[in-house]
Amino acid sequence: MSNKKKILILGAGFGGLELSSRLSEALADRVEITLIDKNEGFIFGFSKFDLMLGHSTRPEVTYFYKDISKPAVDFRQETVVSIDPVNRRVTTDKQDYEADVLVVALGADYSVDATPGFAQGGHEFYSFDGAIGLHNVLKKFESGKVVIGIIGQPFKCPPAPCEAAILLDEWFEQRGLSEGIDISVVSQWPVPIPPSPDGTKAILDKFDARGLTFTTQKVITSLDPDRKVAICEGGEEIPYDLFLGIPIHRVPTVVEEAGLAKDDWIPVDDKNLQTKFPGVYAVGDVTSAPAPKSGVFAESAARAVAEHLITELTGEGEPKPFDGKGSCYVEFGDKLVGRMDADFFPGTRPTAPFAPPSVAVADEKKEFAAIRRKRWIDG
Repeated sequence: MSNKKKILILGAGFGGLELSSRLSEALADRVEITLIDKNEGFIFGFSKFDLMLGHSTRPEVTYFYKDISKPAVDFRQETVVSIDPVNRRVTTDKQDYEADVLVVALGADYSVDATPGFAQGGHEFYSFDGAIGLHNVLKKFESGKVVIGIIGQPFKCPPAPCEAAILLDEWFEQRGLSEGIDISVVSQWPVPIPPSPDGTKAILDKFDARGLTFTTQKVITSLDPDRKVAICEGGEEIPYDLFLGIPIHRVPTVVEEAGLAKDDWIPVDDKNLQTKFPGVYAVGDVTSAPAPKSGVFAESAARAVAEHLITELTGEGEPKPFDGKGSCYVEFGDKLVGRMDADFFPGTRPTAPFAPPSVAVADEKKEFAAIRRKRWIDG
C-alpha cells in the first residue's frame, strides 16, 4: 500500500494546471496527483475573441489534456457530481475518490437565466460555446446599435468588455460596416478599470478615437426581447439591435450543494487559500479571495497553495503567501496589446500600473501563452 499523499485537484484551468505542475516538479516521489476536468482540453480565456470573430476554430485554440505527461499526475476527464469536504470525498460521473488533500479549482459558471429576457434577447461571449455561436450572428449583422452590457459583479477579466468593443469595431471596419454600427459598453463602474488610471485613460482614448461609448454606473436588471431594450435599475431603458451581455457569475452547483460557498463564493484564508475544512483548499474564480476573477490570479493562488503543501510535506522552507499579483494583457486592436500589472495584496488598496499598447507587449502575450502551454501541457 502506497504511503504517498493523495492530492485531488478539481478543475484544470490556470489554477489546477499550475498547482499540478508545481507539485509534480517538487513532490513527484511523495504524492499521487489526480487532476479532474469535464473538458477535453484547456483554452486561454483571451481565445474567446478569436472564436467570436472567426479568427480561429475551437480545436486550433485547445490544448488537449491527454497530452499531459508529468510525473505523479494522472488526468481524468470526468464530471464532478458531488463533493464531501468534511471527509475529502468526491464522486464523479465515473467513480469515487478519497484524498488527503482536496483542491477545488472549478471556476465560475455563467447564469444567463438569472437575468430575465437575457436568454431570449441577448448573447454572451464569455463561454467558448457562446463565442462560437455569436460569430454566426455577427456574420449576418450589418447595421444598428450593439450594446455590450456588464450585468453582474464580480466578473472574469475586467478589461474584456472594452476589449470586445474595440476588436468588434475593428472587425466591422475591415468589412466596411463600421459607419453603420454604433457600439457601446454599459458598466456598473465609473471607469473601465478603477485600479488603473493610466489603463483607463488609454481605453477611453481608444474609445474616443473609434467613436465608441462607455456608459457608466448603470445596472442592467433585465432585457425586453420584443422591444429590444435593456432595462436598468430605476427603469431607464437602453435600446439595442444586438445585445452582448457579460452574465452574472456564480459558483458551480456542485460547490454550492457541498456547503462550501458562503455569500456566493468559497471563503478562504487570504494567505494560503485554505477553506474552513481541514485539508481542503480552493483557488481561482470559485473563491472570495481579494483579487479579480482572472486566470493569472488563479495561477498565483495555486503557487501559494503549492508552497504551503511543499513546506508541509518536506518540512523545509517558509511558504510564500498569496500575493494578489498578476499581469493582465489588454487588446487595443491594430495588433497592439497593453499590460496592467495588478497588485491586489490583501489589506491594501489595489493598484495596476499600465504598460502602453505596443507590438512588443503583443509579442510578450504570445510568449506568456507559449510558456504556460509548455509548462502545463507539453512538459
